[in-house]
Amino acid sequence: MPIITQQITDRYAAYNADCMEVLPGLKAESVDFSVYSPPFPELYQYSNDPRDMSNCATYGEGIAQYQFVVNEIARVTKPGRVTAVHCMDLKRGSVFQRDFPGDIVRAHEAAGFNFFCRITIWKDPWLIARRTRMRSLMHKSIVNDSAGCRVAGADYVLVFRKSGENKEPITHPDGLKKYAGEEPIPGDLLAGFSNYTGDQRKNLLSHWIWRRYASPVWMDIRSGRLMPYKEARETDEEKHVCPLQLDVIERCLTLWSNPGDVVLTPFLGVGSEAYASLINGRRAIGVELKETYYRQALRNIELAAQGVEPDEESLFTADGVGEIGDGGDE
Repeated sequence: MPIITQQITDRYAAYNADCMEVLPGLKAESVDFSVYSPPFPELYQYSNDPRDMSNCATYGEGIAQYQFVVNEIARVTKPGRVTAVHCMDLKRGSVFQRDFPGDIVRAHEAAGFNFFCRITIWKDPWLIARRTRMRSLMHKSIVNDSAGCRVAGADYVLVFRKSGENKEPITHPDGLKKYAGEEPIPGDLLAGFSNYTGDQRKNLLSHWIWRRYASPVWMDIRSGRLMPYKEARETDEEKHVCPLQLDVIERCLTLWSNPGDVVLTPFLGVGSEAYASLINGRRAIGVELKETYYRQALRNIELAAQGVEPDEESLFTADGVGEIGDGGDE
């Protein structure tokens, strides 16, 4: 089926379509960076569309279909540039887990990407236990039989780099000045280094931010700092609307893209990655199959076009979205 509808400007291109109807038409080596959350195979909670990757009959079939997407991302990515995939372990039956991140790594290596690094995003086990009522995370399970207890599932960002020389270095000539996270920046660093333009080896504010971005575990991602998403739901029963936190996207954009770069999101959802790209001076390409998600994505993209900054508290909500996959041992 062809593209259902599209909206294209000089800053972004948004398509209501199956991404495999769009990606093959993009020019080879035209994308600077991509960031997204892939659909979870066997979830059956996004839509009833047979083209939806999550509606594959088996988990293995879903991974096989995802390989076609990764192959296209590899084709359109510039040499030496990066793609970042947000994911988590998935349920296998009612008790055990699937290594979805491991399958994502293998899919990218098969497409010619090199596995570059992995970031763990911390989540509060008490909040997960309270929301999902997982017995394996409850304190009473420690008392009764801790053989059935588990640690809370983290989120991950898997980062892959395409072989070849990066001909447009990603530079920060004035260091890092903006911090996407919950931890307050020390006042003396803000006062002394916010406008620092000297020897960057002495820029203590940039050093402070970099130490947190370079950490293998991102401890202070604001879980409720999300784009509006509730209007994208079709029914009260639809659970899987989980926009990626803007802090995560902004850190990835800072680390692996330049202002003006083209940022691809093959699974646009409600448009968080496109919004963050535009508000941070990048250009965006996004593809979304589900019409209600696509309409919400366009509304969120328009916020970026109006210059509505991500720290506008009225835009965001914290109700536990983005935690799909935590349950399973009730």
